[in-house]
Amino acid sequence: MRWIESVIVAFSMYSKIPMPHIEWTKQNMRYTMCFFPLVGAVIGFLMWLWCRICGLIMPGSILRGAVFVLIPVIVTGGIHLDGLLDTADALSSWQPREKRLEILKDSHAGAFAVIACCGYFLAAFGIWSEAAERAVMVLGIGFILSRALSAFGVCTFPLAKDSGLAAAFSDAAGKERCRLVLILEAAACVAGMLVLSRPLGLACAVSAVAVCFFCRQMAVRKFGGITGDIQGFFLQMCELVMAFAVILLEVTGL
Repeated sequence: MRWIESVIVAFSMYSKIPMPHIEWTKQNMRYTMCFFPLVGAVIGFLMWLWCRICGLIMPGSILRGAVFVLIPVIVTGGIHLDGLLDTADALSSWQPREKRLEILKDSHAGAFAVIACCGYFLAAFGIWSEAAERAVMVLGIGFILSRALSAFGVCTFPLAKDSGLAAAFSDAAGKERCRLVLILEAAACVAGMLVLSRPLGLACAVSAVAVCFFCRQMAVRKFGGITGDIQGFFLQMCELVMAFAVILLEVTGL
């Protein structure tokens, strides 16, 4: 069935989970964006599972936090981190728009990319080391929400160029139906988080939407629109900001 092929394309592109080999066509890529959030569901489940295992074996906070940080990288293969680093290099170059777009395509990592990577992992490790089970459950749904928002951006926001990964999926997507499905998925995520915890769910949802709006404005202003790398930057920053908002809120008891 066509939708099964769309699931396979989504997981083949955005995860390292083994999938059957199929030919990518406009037909089976049409609704790939609708199934992109399923990769987040896998990550969220593994984060929850590790949290439950930690409740049994009681590891130290360093090991606990390190595994939390590494699970998304292992599942995705770091594809979104690549976008974070490329975008960090481009933004830090202070070059004209055309040059920034060229830097996004450059496969080499510059000094600012390395700095951004170290800072990102340090921040993520610090906050995830403090995560309690309720926060992990809310943020597990957050991994789905971040991907629903990212996919919505691919189907909605202006593109910086008519080539590349974002352009390929945007051109192939059945945009109107995909947008509707993604809105419903995002709404379901917010509802699920609020059921688990109203304050934590609200903090997670508000921070995710705020980062989405910020990255959309940044992409248009600095690059003329989104690219696959910029959406990777958004995804990583969205998940980091959500983690800070939720875990700090729970730790401080505000």
